[in-house]
Amino acid sequence: MRNAPYIKSRLLIVAAFALPAFVFTSGCKSTVTPPLTAPGKIAADDAALAARVKQALVANPELRSLPMSVATYRGVVQLSGYVDSEAQIQKALAVTRGVPGVQSVSNDLHLRPQ
Repeated sequence: MRNAPYIKSRLLIVAAFALPAFVFTSGCKSTVTPPLTAPGKIAADDAALAARVKQALVANPELRSLPMSVATYRGVVQLSGYVDSEAQIQKALAVTRGVPGVQSVSNDLHLRPQ
């Protein structure tokens, strides 16, 4: 039992170094906060919005046959393509703004060269 004080002092030294290490590492845990809206949900909402805008444009007899593209990102709708008159551009913008969920419209519609 001559080694008992030696073993006891070694255990105290190990405990003195180990305890702060455990305390500091447990304090470094981070919690994951869920995003306000999941990226997959935004993409699905954008796809649904684009479909509603396309449906509204096709339902209009003046715009049905025009080659227009619809792209959406977080509620912003971009219309692109070629139309025959300025009146058709204004009509397409008005129809698009009338679709629920549209935050704003980016106009990239151009008049066809004659």
